Amino acid sequence: MAVLGIDFGTSNSAAGIVRDGRPYLIDVEPGRKTLPTSVFFDYDQRSTSYGSAANAALIDGREGRFMRALKSVLGTPLMREKRRIAHERLTLIDVVARFLRMIRERAEAETGETYDRAVSGRPVRFHSSDHDRNAQAEIDLRDAYLLAGFTDVTFMFEPEAAALASGPLGKGDMGIVVDIGGGTSDFSIFTREDEGTQIIASHGVRLGGTDFDRAISIAEVMPLLGRSAEIKNMLGNGRHVAPNAIYNDLATWQKIPFVYTPDNLRMASDYARLGVNPILFQRLKTVLEMELGHDIAFAAEAGKIAINEPDTGQAHINLHVVEPDLAVPITKRQVSTILDPFAGQIKDAAAETLAMADLPPDRITTVVFVGGSSLLQAVEAAMTDLFPDARLERAEAFTAVADGLAIAASRDLPLKTPAPI
Repeated sequence: MAVLGIDFGTSNSAAGIVRDGRPYLIDVEPGRKTLPTSVFFDYDQRSTSYGSAANAALIDGREGRFMRALKSVLGTPLMREKRRIAHERLTLIDVVARFLRMIRERAEAETGETYDRAVSGRPVRFHSSDHDRNAQAEIDLRDAYLLAGFTDVTFMFEPEAAALASGPLGKGDMGIVVDIGGGTSDFSIFTREDEGTQIIASHGVRLGGTDFDRAISIAEVMPLLGRSAEIKNMLGNGRHVAPNAIYNDLATWQKIPFVYTPDNLRMASDYARLGVNPILFQRLKTVLEMELGHDIAFAAEAGKIAINEPDTGQAHINLHVVEPDLAVPITKRQVSTILDPFAGQIKDAAAETLAMADLPPDRITTVVFVGGSSLLQAVEAAMTDLFPDARLERAEAFTAVADGLAIAASRDLPLKTPAPI
């Protein structure tokens, strides 16, 4: 019975098998081995699109509901609440299941195989310290796989999968996988023995690229929509500062679909009328009326990526969708100030993984960077500071987890479902 390895990610997903003794990733989109973990429900056409097509539907301004970062909601009550999406009443588990079914069907179409079983990646911790939510998150994801048509799914920690696919280690050497995904940061210390890859310790925290996007958006974008701006009191001459809640939600990928409420629109209209600088709140009103929250989030993400280029000293967060010629200039210094606290948390989590393995930092000879956000300069600097003598490996940052899951699926390993930590 064929087994499919699936990397269901917060931001991007992939699926693979082993072919001719090597990991082979399915073309989950034409000519592409990864696809955005995005879903778009088209209200007019009563259709659903996934991946890049979903992103394009949003950018084109089609009428519908866009969803991203659903993995971050696993384990929360939101996953099992039925809500009207387009012309159906669905839970978010149903939405994830449809995404996973799409991946299964595309894999079956390309390979001619039937995939009833899956080896799925999962973070070491979906939620940093909530044991019940960790357990529930895996239950939610398992139920989504079963709804997608799989009869069985085995879970594997994502950094441990990446360790399977990493480059060679010398005898007695040790490596650490630093997997910075969209929603979590995960670490595995590993070595290679005659019997194969051996995992020494694994650890994780709920912190990832979407948190970086959120912080950049709150600091640099939301002030242009009225965050921290003053509003005149309806009665009397006093003033107060705009509440942060609407701005925090607009900057959070998984909360954006739920901000377009009549109450929020009325609030923005009041702020535009009473604001000391009404232009700021008029922009907020425009964002809510036109449902531009995801466009802004994509713009913040693009600015983060652009400023991370080695030879780029300044970039822009393009907000032309809100107002012609509106853009936010950002520098490496600004982004470093915003992201350094996150890099510090990632460094602390890597150090805690060392402590779990009872190892000093100088025992690590190779740092394997996995996940797009692991390539941010702030993350690399933190890891270089902790492991100054280690070799840095970045070659398969975007596909290492999927490659490792494909290897595990091909071996039909008797993997024990990891217990929530």
